[in-house]
Amino acid sequence: MCLIMIPVLISLCFIPYWTRRTESFGVSIPEKAYHLPELKKMRKQYAWIMAGIGLAVLAMFVPGSMVLNDEESLGLWFVFLLLFYLAAHFLAYLIFHRKMKALKQQADWGKEKKQMVVVDTSFRQEKLTYSHLWFLIPFSLTLATLIFLIHFYERIPEKIPMQYDFNGKVTRYAEKSYRTVLFPPVMQVYLTLLFLWINIMIGKAKQQISAENPGKSIRQNVIFRRRWSLFTILSGTAVVSMFSLSSFSWIHPVSAGPVTAVSLVITIGILIAALLISFTTGQGGSRVKAVSGKNGDMINRDDDQYWKLGQFYFNKNDPAIFVEKRFGIGWTNNWAHPLSWIFILLVIGLAFAITYFFGN
Repeated sequence: MCLIMIPVLISLCFIPYWTRRTESFGVSIPEKAYHLPELKKMRKQYAWIMAGIGLAVLAMFVPGSMVLNDEESLGLWFVFLLLFYLAAHFLAYLIFHRKMKALKQQADWGKEKKQMVVVDTSFRQEKLTYSHLWFLIPFSLTLATLIFLIHFYERIPEKIPMQYDFNGKVTRYAEKSYRTVLFPPVMQVYLTLLFLWINIMIGKAKQQISAENPGKSIRQNVIFRRRWSLFTILSGTAVVSMFSLSSFSWIHPVSAGPVTAVSLVITIGILIAALLISFTTGQGGSRVKAVSGKNGDMINRDDDQYWKLGQFYFNKNDPAIFVEKRFGIGWTNNWAHPLSWIFILLVIGLAFAITYFFGN
């Protein structure tokens, strides 16, 4: 669990360095302002504060994991500390967000340059994502798992291991039935469709082009989307393969230790890969160094009024459903669009329904 927690703690420390240079703590700024001493100081302060809280969380987790013997208590302790860290992260963000808003109002950066929105009508013609056909691989794994389980149904034990602890010990069994046996392939279908939808969303999300340097911004954004598209395909395939491995262990004599170890390696590998992409790419491709361009006399239109607390986008006049995050890496929803809520409820509802009907 500690190995899973560390990448999460590191990522939250460095978010201010990964955001676009036209945004700071959820507030829009001119790109040149990003390098001002005041803003550099704020980013360093935030990183040190989050690093200190992160070390405190780890210091509490390690002795707690030694005292708590049962997996359930350890899991609850892990969740509690993680939620505490996320709450501290959001509180620290709000403090710096308020400071940033006050600094922007005092500096009045927008008075010297025109504000505008840049739209590239040929942007969608770019190859923004890798082919959706790559998802035929996890779909094939799902089909193979389904055929395998049905064919060897009689060899599956009467009690199926459904959950393991980090030591490879089974913590929950389920009685064998076609319903419980179908849980892995049904979950694989759900996850494959979810990752496929994420890949589609990466290509369809609202374009965000810097008015100060449109050419550079477009090239960075294309690289940004393609890298996360590749990550989505590879991580999705890896997660789906974990269910195939678990199903295989029901029939063939494979100890739980290696199965748990492989699952843990895949999970940590996905977290580290996400961390590396964030560090090398940044939000919107802002950290990509392979492209260059010339700054102009324009700045992005100030749309801070649509970003509640600098993180939640509400704009009923914007038809876009998905937009880039202002503080963090990736995309978020336009919460003024009804489809955003329908999508979230559908994803959560299906996950609970599958677990309830097939996992018990």
